[in-house]
Amino acid sequence: MILFGVGSASVSAAFWEMDEHPMIHDPSMIKEGNTWWTFGTGEVDKNGIRVIYSQDGRNWNEAPVIFPQPLNWWSQYVPNHTSAQWAPDIQYFNGRYWLYYSVSSFGSNQSLIGLLSTDSIESGNWRDDGLVVRSTTSDNFNAIDGDLVIDENGQPWLSYGSYWSGIKLTKLDAQTMKPTGQTYSIAARPDHPEGAVEAPSITYKDGYYYLFVSFDKCCNGLDSTYKIAVGRSTAITGPYLDKFGNDMLYGGGTIFDTGNDKWVAPGHQDVLNNNIFVRHAYDADRNGLPSLLINDLYWDSYGWPTY
Repeated sequence: MILFGVGSASVSAAFWEMDEHPMIHDPSMIKEGNTWWTFGTGEVDKNGIRVIYSQDGRNWNEAPVIFPQPLNWWSQYVPNHTSAQWAPDIQYFNGRYWLYYSVSSFGSNQSLIGLLSTDSIESGNWRDDGLVVRSTTSDNFNAIDGDLVIDENGQPWLSYGSYWSGIKLTKLDAQTMKPTGQTYSIAARPDHPEGAVEAPSITYKDGYYYLFVSFDKCCNGLDSTYKIAVGRSTAITGPYLDKFGNDMLYGGGTIFDTGNDKWVAPGHQDVLNNNIFVRHAYDADRNGLPSLLINDLYWDSYGWPTY
């Protein structure tokens, strides 16, 4: 359980209560020292990646955006990119914090995943580590929604992908954190008219790799249809099977979170330390504002995630 200080008392809850759930889209969260940091897609028509921070997980503050101005090299690969950058993923590995992010435009797979790193998030001193992977309109995948995972042997991998032919996975060089080897396909929805699967997040626990993905559509406020699905595999490269044995490469996936009347269309999830589950959902009480949701994450006797 997570303990929150409320006056002189402490309460525990699986759902992280907040005085006001902060606006954020596509959240990824990490803890440095005593501070929680959450990174998310930038606001529409504004430059940068959004950053918020908290000392207690309940009260959140704004930090300066990353990329108040676009980097010059982005336009070499994505000339018509949006001003806001999308879907950051923050992870700690080998003494540094690594922040993968996406540069693209809506409805196009002319996209790239870039990389920043730092030895201290609080310092705000980020190193530009450049291009990681790109896609063009002649490719059958979309290079956005990168997610770093470290396998059971300490080897880094990057999963990514949105729509088109689905979710991809590639091994990374542990020094450069760039791809070094073949690309695997691990999830797709070939029978869906739009192939609506994106935002992979992989975590390893007790002999299994768990792949969380978001199905259907985000970004339409209360008209969004996002939902979160999961499958697992004994190998990081798959196959990832749902509870009924369906392969996620062919449309499988056990639905994990569909939201409720208050929190609509949850998605773009992030798993931290196998015991914290982060995502955004659209707040029905605030006209569909994309908002941060955090739960303690539990696991049932069959090894499947629950909360």
